[in-house]
Amino acid sequence: MANLRDIRRRIRSVTTTAQITRAMQMVAAAKMRRAQQAAIQGRPYAALLGDILREVTATTAQYRHALMQVRPVQTTAVVLVSTDKGLCGSLNANLFRELQHYDAASTVFIAVGRRGAQLVSRSRRRLMAEFTWRETHLLGMARMVSRFVSGLFLDGDIDRAEVVYTDFISTLHQEPRRRPFLPISEIGSIVNDMDLDGRREADKGAGSGIDRLAGCLDFVFEPSLEDVLQPLLVLALDFLMYQVILEARASENSARMVAMKNATDNAHELVRGLTLDYNKLRQAAITGELIEISSALSSGG
Repeated sequence: MANLRDIRRRIRSVTTTAQITRAMQMVAAAKMRRAQQAAIQGRPYAALLGDILREVTATTAQYRHALMQVRPVQTTAVVLVSTDKGLCGSLNANLFRELQHYDAASTVFIAVGRRGAQLVSRSRRRLMAEFTWRETHLLGMARMVSRFVSGLFLDGDIDRAEVVYTDFISTLHQEPRRRPFLPISEIGSIVNDMDLDGRREADKGAGSGIDRLAGCLDFVFEPSLEDVLQPLLVLALDFLMYQVILEARASENSARMVAMKNATDNAHELVRGLTLDYNKLRQAAITGELIEISSALSSGG
């Protein structure tokens, strides 16, 4: 059985750990609020961009951009959006289970986050590129990832691209997702991805302005349809990747805040248990000393 000195040392150690996890919890909570707000506020813009694409291209069903070309799939690229750091519970473990759906021989990986890159390397899969998180430049990072994947597709190095990330549902609930990214087989198909499972913040009564004008607009493309849709499709892919990164960032900070709160609560519970053990041992020692004193007095009397 541990002595009083050992228990005191353990209490100090666990108390220090609780202070650290509490500080990390507070930092994660502050980041979580900002990340959640950014992810939720980005959803209406993604949905509106999808509406614009749908209405603008309603009369151009025969147009096929290079990014929309469907071809036999020999190589698939997977953009794995993980975290740079740990201490976020089972977030990355749940995400990595999604990789079992891909054939290692015909799949290449683009990792966003060091944890994903490490996993791909350890599992002996092909890692084509790695991007690290940039806290203050998420849009620029999303644009780099999107343009890199689009370039691989246009060059014929890959025939299909998907995104694997953790979707933010609530502070206590995040779900791993797999979404198609390329090709855009139909221009309207990107709308469904940007809608993010229908969680739109549009006007629930009359609908958005685009919805109210659906079927009533004729478009004149200047200088040409291709010149209009080329930047529009690129912008749509950039923003889709940006929204994915926002969702992943909100999920990471939410999971880390919950994990640190659980760690702090467990540390406090452990301290309470150790304190109880310490008091029991101390009481037993005092009782033993009193018995010895009483015995000595009795024998001396």
